[in-house]
Formats: sequence, C-alpha cells, structure tokens
Amino acid sequence: MIRLASLLLGVFACWQSVAVTAADNKQPNIVVFLADDLGYGDLGCYGHPLIQTPNLDAFAQQGTRLTQCYAACAVCSPSRSAILTGRTPYRNGVFTWIPEGREIHLRSSEIALPKLLKAKGYATCHVGKWHLNGHFNKPTQPQPNDHGYDWWLATQNNAAPSHEQPTNFVRNGEPIGKIDDFSAPFIVKEAVTWLKEKRDPAKPFMLAVWTHEPHYPIKSAPEFQAKYPNLTDKVQREHHANVTQLDHAFGQLMRALDDLKLSDNTFVVFTSDNGPEGDGIKGAGRGSTGGLRGRKRAVYEGGIRVPGIVRWPGHVKAGATSDVPVIGSDIFVTAATIAGAELPKDRVLDGGNLLSALQSKPVERTRPLYWRCVIAPEPFKTAMRINDWKILADEKLTKFELYNIAKDPQEKQELSQTEPAKLTEMKAELLKLNTEIEAEGPDWWKSRDNGGSNKDAKGKGGDQ
Repeated sequence: MIRLASLLLGVFACWQSVAVTAADNKQPNIVVFLADDLGYGDLGCYGHPLIQTPNLDAFAQQGTRLTQCYAACAVCSPSRSAILTGRTPYRNGVFTWIPEGREIHLRSSEIALPKLLKAKGYATCHVGKWHLNGHFNKPTQPQPNDHGYDWWLATQNNAAPSHEQPTNFVRNGEPIGKIDDFSAPFIVKEAVTWLKEKRDPAKPFMLAVWTHEPHYPIKSAPEFQAKYPNLTDKVQREHHANVTQLDHAFGQLMRALDDLKLSDNTFVVFTSDNGPEGDGIKGAGRGSTGGLRGRKRAVYEGGIRVPGIVRWPGHVKAGATSDVPVIGSDIFVTAATIAGAELPKDRVLDGGNLLSALQSKPVERTRPLYWRCVIAPEPFKTAMRINDWKILADEKLTKFELYNIAKDPQEKQELSQTEPAKLTEMKAELLKLNTEIEAEGPDWWKSRDNGGSNKDAKGKGGDQ
C-alpha cells in the first residue's frame, strides 16, 4: 500500500512538473493600459495624499511598481509610437503631438507590436485614444487595423467635446455617434465585450486600452466627484475625480480578466504617456509630479517620469518595487519576447526587455535613454540618460545641463561646472546618438509647425 502510494505520488509529481512546464510555455496574453497626462505622483500607491485609486493601489500589490519609469517623450503621440515600435520617436517619425489633418503619422514601414504579435497567432484589439495619425479614419494614412489590430475603437486625439458623452469615436472604420457614458468606463466596456464575445478564445491576445483620462478637457461622473466632498476648488475636484474614474475603469477590466480566468496568464502593464498638464496650482491641470521638476512638455523628470506597474503572476514578484530605469519603448521588446516573436533585425530598437528591471537588474539596451521634445519650454529640448547621469541640451546642442539623477531626482544641483569630465563624456555620447537618430528618421521635424506639412510628407520618409 505504501509502495502504491509512493508510486502514485511520483506519477502526480511528474504530471505536475509537465503541467507547469506546459503552462510556462503557453503564450501569455498581453494588456497595455495607458493613461493620458497622468503624473508620477497622481496615484495613491505613488504617494498622492488625496486622490483615491484603490484598484491601481491593489494592482501594485499584485505586481511590481516601477519608481523610475519613463515615457519616451514629454508629449503624447511620440510616447505612443515608441510603445508600439520599440523605437525612439524621432527615429520612427512621430516626433511630436499630431494635430488633426497633419501629415505626421506612424508609417507603414514601422513594425508595430500588434502586427508582430498577430503573426505569432495573437488576436489583437485597441480601444481608446489613438493619436498616431493626422488623417484619422481616412485611406491616406495607416489606421489601427493597418498596424495589426483585428478590432479597434478609437478617437484621433481627445474625447470630444469632453470625457462625458463623447461624439467622435470610430469603431472599425465606422463612426458611432454620441456615447451615453464617460470615456474610460466606455472603452473598458468595449474591451470587456471584445474579450467575452468578439475574440477567438483559442488564441492568445494583445489588448491596448488607452484612456483619455485625465487629459483636458475633462469631465468626471458625479459618483466620482462625490468622493471629494471637502474639495471646494471645482477644478481640483474634477481632476481628482477624473483619476478615480480612470482607476474605476481599470478595476473593471481587471475584474473581467478574473471572471474569465485569464489573469494568471496575462502580462499587464499600466503606465502614462507623459507628465501632468498645467502648473498644478491654478487653472486646468492639477496633476502631481510627486515633487519632480518640470511638467508635460519638459524633458526634466516631471515631464517624462510616469507611473509604471507590471503584473504577471508567477513571473513578476508581487508587492515589490524596482528602481531600475525603464522607458516606454521597452514595452515593445518585452511583449514581443514573452510572446515568442522574433525581434526585427533590420532596424535599431531603442527598447530593452524590462523583465530584467522587474528582477532589479539593469535592462540591457543598445542605445541610451533619450528624449526630445520640439515644443519643450526653452531652452532645453533634448535629454539623455546613461546609468545615473542625465544631460539636457538646447535645440542647437550648444548649451547643456548635467545631473546625477540617483542622488538628485528633483534636478536641483546642476553639475556641468563641477563635473567637467563627465559633461564632456555625456556631450560626446549625446551628439553621436542624436546624429544617428536624425539620419534614420524622416525629417518631418524640420517643418517646426508642431505637426508637419504636405511638403514634408513627400520628402524623406513619406509613408515608407
């Protein structure tokens, strides 16, 4: 009897080992949840004293919270392009935010993440803000489906006229008119419907959920405004409620993954496209940088450092933090790698695999972290970080500032005069990298009209 029990135990252990191996080899689902203008300090789990974000706070306890997570640019369209291509924005062409009607767009020559994953058998869906072309829903530029999405619901830029009852959503090429809902809850409902009814359940999936919240002009449902009865400043209450509205929508999506028993095999990354709007004190824009210098449009930390939380049960440590620097372009490389897709070898990828950062190890990357924002406040429009050191440069690359970010994340101590050798080293690396990037990408940025022109689109790059 004892021998039989031992034999059965051995068989069970062998079966369990095979089962674990099979589960490990199963392609994971991938969810990229992107907030809009959410500041580094806007979540409870990042230290905000007032804003209520219970779902994201709980999510942070289920995964790893990144304390040095960067957007690839200080404004939205470029950051989005880097997530989908793994390439810094000036390299992939989407160098600035894209006004409606402009020629700047994510070119068909770029290999977008959904297209790469679709080739590996993934079902793909995008819901929410798109903002990667000026000719939205027109045949003159690539649309979400041209970049690999099977199903898409999107707006060109912001929800209009606001987050309340927007009228500018398009689903799979068809305008759908006025929505009797608020933006983030609405797009999450679309995502859940796709998960439950539209996708092929036999396939792994990639789902991009890109909210408009808390980008202005904002509007928050009464139920979320009611959570801030002591705020007499209506603008502040609307903003804080808007972040809570975003948090609520995120929670609804996570519950849907649980209900569908998908959570255990789903890699979820939550982040933001850039720092917060406004001055944080008066007028529109009450988001928090968590004390970092600068805000949206600035290449100081407050314009580019954003929340970043990753959950992947069994692979990512729960309740942990990582202070390893990561950037939006890392999402492309990470997602492709865990899906078993071969990374493109015919182009430079600026991103690396952020799974290393989740193990508190440096991310291996071929190029330093780099930012450039043509509409950044004068004088500094370019920045680069190598290890603990960050250099800022003006547009002509003739004026510089130097900081040690590990020691001085608030960028209060400018070190170019006291660290001349390090400044010389960083200047040389920046000039080299900047020259390489400009030589590869289309020169749409030379038009300087914040969105390109018809003439520029016919020049270097085009829709190649």
